[in-house]
Amino acid sequence: MNMAELSGLTGLNPKVIQVLNPYCQDMIAIHGENLKSIILYGSATGEDFVSKRSNVNLMIVLGEVTQASLKNSLKAVAKGRKRGIVAPLFLSEEHIRRSADVFPIEFLEIQENHVVLYGDDPFESLEIDRSNIRLQCEHELKGKLIRVRQGYLERGLLKKNIASLLTESLTSFIPVFRNMLRLVGEQLPKRRQDVIEKTAERFDVSPDPFVKILRLKEGMKVPDARAVDGIFADYLTELDKLAIAIDEL
Repeated sequence: MNMAELSGLTGLNPKVIQVLNPYCQDMIAIHGENLKSIILYGSATGEDFVSKRSNVNLMIVLGEVTQASLKNSLKAVAKGRKRGIVAPLFLSEEHIRRSADVFPIEFLEIQENHVVLYGDDPFESLEIDRSNIRLQCEHELKGKLIRVRQGYLERGLLKKNIASLLTESLTSFIPVFRNMLRLVGEQLPKRRQDVIEKTAERFDVSPDPFVKILRLKEGMKVPDARAVDGIFADYLTELDKLAIAIDEL
């Protein structure tokens, strides 16, 4: 089988390139002419990627997404998950065009930080209505805060479970923080720590619990149970402050 040439690999982490090549070739072989684009987004596009800890996020853009196209991808997706590639987003070109106003945060994040590995760039000319950003920021921030509390009740008897809850949830908050900065006209940092520090400065909250959680995500040894509980308590306090701040925007 002839190997298709991928684009955008220059500058990516070598570990990312190593897992992307066979995965993308599989997707190209599976979907043929129905495959319009393969898009890499998230931490794997830049400096925040941590080998063996960060996920590799992909969007597979098809002319038409059917049950058959999903089923045909199952083995490739299962193989990729073993190598750190999470199940990709399967979207049609039409779905992307019609959903930009529904998911402004997600699509802006991808539009501003993605690499086209194969095919055309569906985000190059995509117009995203930004009028809904504040409402989605509020919805996401407050909804995720509720889920963090719920997660603590479900998993809080073991410190390693709390640590996992902290790192998983922080990842989901970063796009919200970045878009809160967008709402107040701040320049948007790319590195997660810079986003945290700029958000803390602009909205008068402490960056400390967020930075500590980021260190855990990057591989720092999990401290004792009392310290983890302290980080969690401070995390909730600062998230509560941000939930109030979003109301005032």
